[in-house]
Amino acid sequence: MNTAKRIEIFTRLRAANPHPTTELEYQTPFQLLIAVILSAQATDKSVNLATRKFFPEHGTPQGLLALGEERLADYIKTIGLYRTKAANVIKTCRMLVELHHGEVPEDREALEALPGVGRKTANVVLNTAFGHPTIAVDTHIFRVANRTGLARGKNVVEVERKLEKTTPREFRQDAHHWLILHGRYVCVARKPKCPQCGLEDLCEFRDKTV
Repeated sequence: MNTAKRIEIFTRLRAANPHPTTELEYQTPFQLLIAVILSAQATDKSVNLATRKFFPEHGTPQGLLALGEERLADYIKTIGLYRTKAANVIKTCRMLVELHHGEVPEDREALEALPGVGRKTANVVLNTAFGHPTIAVDTHIFRVANRTGLARGKNVVEVERKLEKTTPREFRQDAHHWLILHGRYVCVARKPKCPQCGLEDLCEFRDKTV
């Protein structure tokens, strides 16, 4: 895909949604971190329904440590892998208090050292909480990047590196949000909504729907 086409794709995405952001609900970088940890293999909607129950009174590392693993697990039991996630969240809170004065570190290596935090989660936090131009590749972005031709790759890291290399600088900060929303609502997994897609004429996907 040439640069002119890339620019046009992101120009259209920006025109349709000038100020994109995550659909996860949060008030602080810490709450965003916890929400992203919980969102693995779960929908943002299910995470929001759960965090609304405990963020208001326990939305800090100290608050969740006081809540405890068992009570937290009870709050998030509607989310997949909830016991593992509850354990990881409590361990993460303890590390944040002991190693980072209760603050979320603005550093990839430090973030990835936290339980339950991988490369994708670190990228989301760096981008959304701290304004870094990172691109966190999930299943939606992986699909959209491969289908459209924006960045074809065999795994998420390969796609991430290609997107970070080829996405024009002016779009890099918001590219993650545009692509994930496009994959969530338009370029869906089973049957992409090509007739409704504003990028249809630019997309290099061979099996477009009619």
